[in-house]
Amino acid sequence: MLRIDWSLSKGWSKPKIAEVRDLVLHPAAKVFHYAQELFEGMKAYRGQDDKVRLFRPDANVRRLLNSADRLGLPKFHSEEFLKCLMKLISIEKDWVPKYPMSSLYIRPTFIGVEPSLGVAKSNEAMLFVLTGPVGPYYSTGMKPVSLLADPKYVRAWPGGTGDSKLGCNYAPTLMVQQEAERQKLQQVLWLFGEDEQITEVGAMNVMILLKNKAGETELVTPPLSGIILPGVTRMSILDLTREWNEFKVSERKITMAELRETLKEGRVRLKPLLFFLCQQA
Repeated sequence: MLRIDWSLSKGWSKPKIAEVRDLVLHPAAKVFHYAQELFEGMKAYRGQDDKVRLFRPDANVRRLLNSADRLGLPKFHSEEFLKCLMKLISIEKDWVPKYPMSSLYIRPTFIGVEPSLGVAKSNEAMLFVLTGPVGPYYSTGMKPVSLLADPKYVRAWPGGTGDSKLGCNYAPTLMVQQEAERQKLQQVLWLFGEDEQITEVGAMNVMILLKNKAGETELVTPPLSGIILPGVTRMSILDLTREWNEFKVSERKITMAELRETLKEGRVRLKPLLFFLCQQA
């Protein structure tokens, strides 16, 4: 476990790596009352050559800093944090699984810990990183998942915090996820607005491969308009497909009405692909 403390009076403390232990926090800590908390999701993979690699960790750290700025938490040098992170992974490398579809999950977390009641940003903070081996995100592996799409539930809105990875964005979704599971569905497809814009699914970005009205093969993903999280995997898929230059790649609004129309007119690429999700880590 990596831990780095900060205070307005002393700045950043020396980073420490130690065994995982309980945190001791005052009951008035800001994180408990005003949700001044953010986190990231990263993974370390073991290659066929037995080397351990992280997938574009610099992008995750940039997103972490953007989230910190949105919450009024202190900034730090991304390069120095990455050095600390790589040192932690070098110590934990034996926990990186050797099995297919598995990895070492890395969870940086940043919280306001000042013991003071009152709606104001925290003058004390804690940045820590947990790790643990994981398998596929879904127990079904790479099989299709079923989705609940109900416009009465809204995850984020313009001017809000939907483009930051904050705990306060996830807590209100738990009840809706429970409703999906009650209906024997696995995840929630979040819609927005009267036109039912498709935004994201749970902790994943959406990609749709279709034939547009001009007859072109088009890969569509919702734009970064402030209501979806800018996923690192999303960015990577866009980078790769634009480099391939084999079909049109668009970041644009797509609605349930357009998807229904596309299905009705047979313009969806059912084989091999229609609608796929990519983790936002």
